[in-house]
Amino acid sequence: MKVLVFQMKRIGDLVLTTPALAALRQLGARVTLVVDTPCASLCPAIPNVDELLVYSKKGSNRALWRRLRERDWNVCLDYTASDRSALMSWFSRTPRRITFAWARKRLLRRLAYHEFVESPVRLAHTCDHYLDLLHPLGVERGSAAAPSLTLPDDAKKKTGDLLVAAGITGDYALIHPGTARVEKYWLTSRWMAVIARLRELKLAVVLTSGPDAFEQAHVAEIISEFAHQSVNQPPVISIAPPDLLAFAALVERARIVVSCDTAAVHLASAFQKPQVALFGPTNPFHWRPRHEQAVVISAAQPETPLTTFTPKMKGAAMEKIPTVTVLKAVESLLVDTK
Repeated sequence: MKVLVFQMKRIGDLVLTTPALAALRQLGARVTLVVDTPCASLCPAIPNVDELLVYSKKGSNRALWRRLRERDWNVCLDYTASDRSALMSWFSRTPRRITFAWARKRLLRRLAYHEFVESPVRLAHTCDHYLDLLHPLGVERGSAAAPSLTLPDDAKKKTGDLLVAAGITGDYALIHPGTARVEKYWLTSRWMAVIARLRELKLAVVLTSGPDAFEQAHVAEIISEFAHQSVNQPPVISIAPPDLLAFAALVERARIVVSCDTAAVHLASAFQKPQVALFGPTNPFHWRPRHEQAVVISAAQPETPLTTFTPKMKGAAMEKIPTVTVLKAVESLLVDTK
């Protein structure tokens, strides 16, 4: 069976699709994955993919359309269900084209597919929601699905060399404080307190950021407190990874990852790293890491880490998360992973 998969959403969506890709592999499927350009650099770490096609919003897509015209697949699974992906799904003329039931609300999308899967996203973790699209192929949800990534050896080596050049030769904590949404930012002074405690625990600290100028300015403000570092203290450095694969490799090597609700949460989850994930306006029910070394803290219930997750949980402002809650979570994970 040859399967054409459209996942043209954000980084987290792509990572959380990996359990579905693994299930397709168990069916013996050969998978062609279509992604949007911003996610393409991560794809060498996405397992169970035989062919990658990349859609560019700004460049030429002639090669992509030529490949779709070859009509080489038995099944098409569209996780994006946008007008663009619906058109590409239809153009592929795949005999079975499957997407989610909510896509029927738009005429173009309704005409592009043969089968529609009922899976209300508000009632499921995103990994489970994406697995539901395989229901017509006989795949059912199992126990809590978890994402997975497999880094190429050369990506690991390049990241190791990058860290050595920056003065990081041993264990480090990775802090990723930024995101595309300003309302998800935690207070600068509180990140400083977490970094100070990590250094007391004898860990170097690597702060990472994306290419956005505001995000990089946020990291620069945090790290400014540690500009005059003693040679006897673990270093604090900032790195803007050149691409998503390098970012994933930095996450994979870290002793612990602390971040707000953004791609770093899903990358750390894919490697099952000890992690503290801070959620503000979004409900962690849908996006939380589900492995044993993950601690989830929500601004809606900020005094202790969450142990119960519900679809109707409300969000709150990030500033409601106190420093002490995060410090206790960090310390508990570092003790548990010694």
